[in-house]
This record gives sequence, C-alpha cells and structure tokens, in this order.
Amino acid sequence: MAAPSPMPSENTQALIQVRQLKKYFPVRQGLIFEKEVGAVKAVDGISFEIQQGETLGLVGESGCGKTTAGRTILGLYPLTDGSVEISGIQVEGINKDDLKLLRRKAQMIFQDPYASLNPRWTVSAIIGEPLRVHNLLPDDQARTERVHELMLKVGLSPRLINRFPHEFSGGQRQRIGVARALASDPEFIVCDEPISALDVSIQAQVVNLLEDLQDEFSLTYLFIAHDLSMVRHICDRVAVMYLGVIVELADRNELYENPLHPYSQALLSAVPVPDPKTSRKRQRIILPGDVPSPINPPSGCRFHPRCPIAKDHCSKIEPEWREIDPGHWVACHEV
Repeated sequence: MAAPSPMPSENTQALIQVRQLKKYFPVRQGLIFEKEVGAVKAVDGISFEIQQGETLGLVGESGCGKTTAGRTILGLYPLTDGSVEISGIQVEGINKDDLKLLRRKAQMIFQDPYASLNPRWTVSAIIGEPLRVHNLLPDDQARTERVHELMLKVGLSPRLINRFPHEFSGGQRQRIGVARALASDPEFIVCDEPISALDVSIQAQVVNLLEDLQDEFSLTYLFIAHDLSMVRHICDRVAVMYLGVIVELADRNELYENPLHPYSQALLSAVPVPDPKTSRKRQRIILPGDVPSPINPPSGCRFHPRCPIAKDHCSKIEPEWREIDPGHWVACHEV
C-alpha cells in the first residue's frame, strides 16, 4: 500500500522526506536458544513529505504504528527498510557526527509528561542538557540565562528553575518537555500525542503554545494524535494510518469534509459534534471485528476484513496509492 508520496509544492521545500519506511520488531521464542518466528510489522512501507513550516497530522487508532513511525523517523529506532531524510541528513546508516547534528535539528515531545522527565534532575538540568551536549553556549551563566528565556517562552516562571518534576502539574511538566525540545534550536519536532495525558482544560493551552512557537521559530511539526478535533485545528494536512500503512492523505479541510477511504469515514464518524441536532442526524459507522495482528496482516488491502464495501479482489490485490484530487491521496480499490 506504500507508494511514492505526493509531489511537493513548487513554492516550498520539503524538509522531511520519508520513502517506503518500514520498522519490524522480531518475535522470538525460547528461553535459552531464542528462535525468530516472525516480526511485528509496526510500520510497513509509508511515504510522505513535510514542507518547511508545515504541520502534518498522523492519526489512527491505538496500535496502528503512529508512535513507532515518529520514533523511527528521528532515528530512535533503527530502520528496517526505506529511507528518511531530515534537512538533508539521511537517517539510515548515519555516522556519529551527523547523528549529533540530527539530534540538534530534530527533537521530540513525548506523550507522557510524567515518564519523559528525569525525576532526579531539576528543571535547570533538564532544559539545559541540550545546551550543554551541543555546546551552544560558552558557560554555565549563559546556559542559565537561556533556560530562563525558554521557561518564559513556554509560560513557566524562572523562579521554578531549581524544582524537580514531581513538584509540577501534568500541564507544567509538558511545558518543561516543550522547553527542552526548543533548547537545541531545532527545525523539526515530532509531537507524539503531546496532549493526550493532560486535562481537557490544559490541552488547548498546550496546543496554542505549540502554534505560537511554530510561528515564532518557523518550526515544522509531525503531530501524532487520535483526537481528530484537535488535529483539524492545528494541522495543515492529515495522514490516516491503519495497521502500519497510510490509507489516506489530504488537506485537513478536504479530509474532514470529503473522506474517501472507508476507514477514514468510520474514524471521522466517531468525532463528537457539540450540536445535538446535528449529532442525531449523523450516521455512525460501526466497524465489525477487531484490528488484525500486525504479525500476520491480511493480504491485499489490510482493511478489507472490516470494510463495509470490500469486494473479492480487495483481499487479493494491494490497492494502488492514487491522487484522486490535487493533494488528496488514497489507497482503495473502490474509490
């Protein structure tokens, strides 16, 4: 189902290029002599580009491979196959010097603000570590001043600089994570469900913060989420992922108003609508069965066992990745 990604716009430069990216995790049996008996195909051939200053949303249900894709793109997981290029740096087979440069140019905001911060470090050490590792400032005083600036940028008082993570709320911890990601002056940030562990009242604040920082620092985001309402608010384009592959990619308004893939339609039908009258008129699409195992995914179209419009050939032939309308790509035989 993976295919060449859409052609970039003539007026923008693709900062991120992902081609046929695969990430498999081996499955082994045996206590002493482990034997490899298969692989979890977490990401199985996805392709896309992200333009400079753009936010691409990556959505799908839990276990579809979103987080694995984000971590593999940054080189936190080694690639099984395919290629990733970030700001001209090839991630696969990267050498030590380029890896350090990549770590400066590309950062990640993790999902869990409680587990992603070292509980034994103060805020000063957490935010200042990228400054020290990359030798961005000459001395401790300059680093401390920069940490103060970053804390103000994300809405935290510099007076809290010597506190530990357990002394902060979830929203404040996520702001610390955002400040740490900004410390190395990156061009690209993977936002791995940065608001899913936060209270609803705090989610909007963090999203608005990310938007403000993007405008100020010309950042490029890969925004991984399952909250489709928030994705439409913050993202320019949206890619829908199912069982390790991307099934649809389009501009956010085009995707939400005219979803073509049956899985995208089912996903969007579950988005709550605040108007009771409109909600009663909507037709909720209930998918039968469960998501198949990524160890042994279905042949042909991966969605065909649960698809309401599947035909015989859907189980045998892998659908072609096609551009139905300008910028609107889908992998489905029946579209």
